[in-house]
Amino acid sequence: MRYIFAISCLLIWAPLAAAAQYATLVANNISLLEDGNTLVAEGNVEVHYEGDRLVARKITYDQAADTLDITGPVTLIDRNGTVLTGQSAQLSRNLRNGIIRGARFTIDGQMQVAATEVNRLEGSHNQLYKAVASSCRVCRDDETPLWQIRAHRIIHDQDERQLYFKHAFFELAGLPIAYFPRLRMPDPTIRRYTGFLTPEIKVSSTLGAGAKLPYFITLGDHADLRLTPYLSPETRTLESRFRREFSFGSLQANGAFSVDSLRDGGNRSYLFAEGRFHLPRDFDFNVDLRQVSDVSYLLAYGYSDTDRLSNGMEVTRTSNNEYVSLGFENLRSLRDSEIPIEDTLATRLGRFTYERRLRPSSVGGETLLSFDLEGHERTADNADAFQAACNAASAPECTARDVARAGVLANWRRDWMHSSGVITAVEGQVATDFYWIGQDPRFASQINHTTPTAAFELRWPMSRANASGTVDILEPVMQISWTGTDNADVPNDDSKLVEFDEGNLLELSRFPGSNRYERGSRMTLGLNWLRPTSSGAEYSTTIGRVFRHANLDQFTAASGLGGHVSDWLAASQAKMRRLTIANRSLFEDSLDFSKSETQIGWRHGKFSTSGSFIFVVDDPAEGRTGNTSELNLGADYKVNRHWTTYGNARHDGNTGRTTNAGLGLSYQNECLLVNFSLSHRFTSAVNVEPTTEFAFWLSLNGFGRDGRQYVRGCYGHGGAITADGMTQ
Repeated sequence: MRYIFAISCLLIWAPLAAAAQYATLVANNISLLEDGNTLVAEGNVEVHYEGDRLVARKITYDQAADTLDITGPVTLIDRNGTVLTGQSAQLSRNLRNGIIRGARFTIDGQMQVAATEVNRLEGSHNQLYKAVASSCRVCRDDETPLWQIRAHRIIHDQDERQLYFKHAFFELAGLPIAYFPRLRMPDPTIRRYTGFLTPEIKVSSTLGAGAKLPYFITLGDHADLRLTPYLSPETRTLESRFRREFSFGSLQANGAFSVDSLRDGGNRSYLFAEGRFHLPRDFDFNVDLRQVSDVSYLLAYGYSDTDRLSNGMEVTRTSNNEYVSLGFENLRSLRDSEIPIEDTLATRLGRFTYERRLRPSSVGGETLLSFDLEGHERTADNADAFQAACNAASAPECTARDVARAGVLANWRRDWMHSSGVITAVEGQVATDFYWIGQDPRFASQINHTTPTAAFELRWPMSRANASGTVDILEPVMQISWTGTDNADVPNDDSKLVEFDEGNLLELSRFPGSNRYERGSRMTLGLNWLRPTSSGAEYSTTIGRVFRHANLDQFTAASGLGGHVSDWLAASQAKMRRLTIANRSLFEDSLDFSKSETQIGWRHGKFSTSGSFIFVVDDPAEGRTGNTSELNLGADYKVNRHWTTYGNARHDGNTGRTTNAGLGLSYQNECLLVNFSLSHRFTSAVNVEPTTEFAFWLSLNGFGRDGRQYVRGCYGHGGAITADGMTQ
């Protein structure tokens, strides 16, 4: 046998034997010298003791000195996964104290430290002298890491999982970049710890050249705070982020405070916060806060491009047969066209909704009972004065009115499956709405109306499959419906932006809100086709059209639903291994489009791209006096496993101008992540001019960021230390 296995007590003598703590020794040869106090193990020696593992060529245990003299190469892997290697060592019998000479030190398979000597104290502290630390893979003894930290002394506290550097020089490609008399960094095994994060250099045409230096603060196991000073010639800014996890939810807040030269006088700030909480009896509570000091702050600093801020809270409960919601919301507009008339907009909103699904055995089918109570209020006090301001601003739809509505709805539907495979269904609905209207003389102060609806539906799903496993599913569908034409004269505040798509092709009303119901007699024809293939690809198409008995002028031009006959609806999607395409279009018989949206994504090897195109015809009722089109493109190319380049652009078809564009380049290996980005916003907004920004940031992998999946190959060179302490 190659090995002679001996289960032996290295510390067979009294102190350790009394505690019944034993070591396992494996070696080619084990002998006890004549003096009876010296044990010698030679040849492929391994010692296992309380989770520690020692590998060496020869070990001599001297009972009188109570030490292990170890002849290398030596590898010590402790119970925490830390790997130390050296040329020789002298350790205590429990392997937790002593000296390792010519040492290399590996933490979590990422961070490597080389030192002339390691002083091991109680197994929890390693002091390294004349040391060099890096997470970059070193394949040759004479190779210079991409970055390294040279220090007179490094202390690794395994309990606190920290590295302390004394008189440290940070070197990049062998060149000293910075000196630190004292430096503390977390070791790779820790994911959250108080300290500085990756700095970022940012150059902006409006804010100038500046730098960000984030500071991360842990607040226990479930909360943290990040503070980021941002300094440039034009601004003094402090950014912040707070996170808190609870057993019943989470809370996060982002904000910033600035003093800059972009605006005359005053400080600038914003605060975005959101909370998501689980309450007793399956209720959920959501709260959102969005505040900003001025309309241009978010865009000028690149915090957000949102143009409406929503502050509110909502309590909901959703189950199989019940839905309850109570919410309040306050809106603020940042749009150029709405700022002058903001007091006339509905900015305070509240809504209560209760829905219940029943399955009555007497009539079969499914019944939906719903109750809504909602209202919205403008901040304007003088309706006549603000209405005059609206008229002067060419915004005839704006008004200072306040509206409250209570609605009760009952819906019943039943389906039948026939032996031929045909599916028929009948559906009936009654909705009653009560309105209270203030500050608008065009409407009565109290209005109520009832809207009945009935529908019949016919489907005939058919399928076929071929030998390859491809399945074709074809389903023609027809719906005939009627809704009472008695249309109460109520304000329309929530049903203006109508979308006609495959999701609401067979809905009884395609208006998105409750202020309008689709009325009159109509017939809807549709055809659905689905083809999943054995290769994993999937194709689908929906075609539909609505025919009306009478044109009641309910819909605008852009909706595609106006007139006696609606536009054609065509929605298609193709999902293949590398390519995904989706299109939804509304067009007339002459192929004149009222709406079209196309999305495409393609990936092949190292290259991927995505894009979208949107076209909508002009519609003054929706606030557009000209056709709208926009093209978005994005792409990235992975040059190799370390280098990636990317870009994006957005083009406005109305103006024929590119609104924004950006390019970026990133490099990542096992020890470094570098990112360069360049972006330009061509358009201007309120007090915000077109802006060009350049950003650069560098992160050292191995300190809280795992870069082992990007380890570079050594191409035949040896010397790199792996997680198990061996070289490769």
